[in-house]
Amino acid sequence: MSRKQKRLAVIGGALGVLGLAVALMLIAFSQDIRYFRTPADLTAEDMASGARFRLGGLVEKGTVVRGAGTRIEFAVTDTIKSVKVIYDGILPDLFREEQGVVTEGKFNPDGTFVADSVLAKHDERYMPKDVADSLKAKGVWQGN
Repeated sequence: MSRKQKRLAVIGGALGVLGLAVALMLIAFSQDIRYFRTPADLTAEDMASGARFRLGGLVEKGTVVRGAGTRIEFAVTDTIKSVKVIYDGILPDLFREEQGVVTEGKFNPDGTFVADSVLAKHDERYMPKDVADSLKAKGVWQGN
């Protein structure tokens, strides 16, 4: 092999490894994307698809019902529409009514959202950016 052929083989191998790395990253990212929706943004297709996504808004006042063990039911609202959420697990310490929350999970056939994770605000002024932007766009945001 001449020097030129060796150099081309090294460059070709490096490009192949780089292409493989990019392909693996794209596959990993596409499998981990979770789409954010507010209750008013939901469509019948979202509910029937069985796809996982994030549901965000405010915990509706008077809807928190604690069941047996760690099961809890509550409603997430954007003041336009509400969605019933069922979660079985330990809630964040700062979870409470009328506070910002983002839940991740999917819909049951009966229309309830089954969450496998719940994220709550971490201080008096914090609201997840996506939730705050969505509430501002609908004209219901009361914060800063």
